Amino acid sequence: MALGQDVILETHSLVKAFKGFIAVDGVSLRVRRGEIHALIGPNGAGKTTFFNLLTKFLQPTSGTIFYHGKNITPEKPADIARRGIVRSFQICAIFPHLTVLENVRVALQRSLGTSFYFWRSEKSLAKLEERSMQLLAEVRLDTLARTPAADLSYGRKRALELATTLALEPELLLLDEPTQGMGHEDVSRVTQLIKQVAATRTVLMVEHNMSVVASIADTISVLQRGRVIAAGPYAEVSRNPQVIEAYMGTASTELAGGR
Repeated sequence: MALGQDVILETHSLVKAFKGFIAVDGVSLRVRRGEIHALIGPNGAGKTTFFNLLTKFLQPTSGTIFYHGKNITPEKPADIARRGIVRSFQICAIFPHLTVLENVRVALQRSLGTSFYFWRSEKSLAKLEERSMQLLAEVRLDTLARTPAADLSYGRKRALELATTLALEPELLLLDEPTQGMGHEDVSRVTQLIKQVAATRTVLMVEHNMSVVASIADTISVLQRGRVIAAGPYAEVSRNPQVIEAYMGTASTELAGGR
C-alpha cells in the first residue's frame, strides 16, 4: 500500500459539462506516488472523460489539476506528456506491419526527438536497439522481437503497447481499460505486467474487470454519474452500499467475489 507516501496527482472539484450534460461533476481525487489506483464505475460514469481531462484532450469547465503540487490545469497535452504523464487508450495503438522491435524503436525515436529524420540511415538507429530489447524484456516480448506485430495475440499486442508507452519514460501511467476484450489467459498476463511495471511507477487505471482490480489495486475510486461515491481499498469499497446499488446487481456479485 502507498499510504503515507506523497500525493503525485490531485484534482480539486473537477467539472466537465457538455451543453448542459455534466459528465464529470466535482471530482476531487488523490493519487499517491507508487500506488496502483483504479477508477471504476458503471458505463457512462465519466471515467474516460476524467482521463481526457487529466491529459488535456479536454479542457475542464471548472476545477483544478495538480501534479507534484503544481497547477497544470492550463497546460496543453504536449506539456502534460513532457511532465511524464502518459496514457494508453481503449483501442490498441501499434503499427501492425512493423515488427515488435520496430514498434518500440519508433516510440524511442519519438522520445529522443528524432521521429521525423527519415533521411537518416537505419544503422543510426542501432543504438536504440539495446533499450528496445530491455523494454520488450520488461513486458516479456523479447523472444518475439522480430515478429510482425500483426501476428501477435490481442493480449500480446496490448503488452507491446505497454512497452511503447514505457519508452516515453512515464512517471505516471494512465491505463484506459487495459484488459478490455481479452480472454482469461491474456487478462492474467497483462495483469501481471501492470503489477510488474508499477513497481517503479505510479499507475492510474480505468478497469471494468473486478478480479483485476481486486488483485492489484491499492486504492479504488468509484464514479457514478460523474461523482466519486466511494474511495479506499477494495475490501472497504466492495462492501459500500452506494457502490453495490450503483452496480445494480450486474457487477455487485463480481464486487463481492473479486478476491
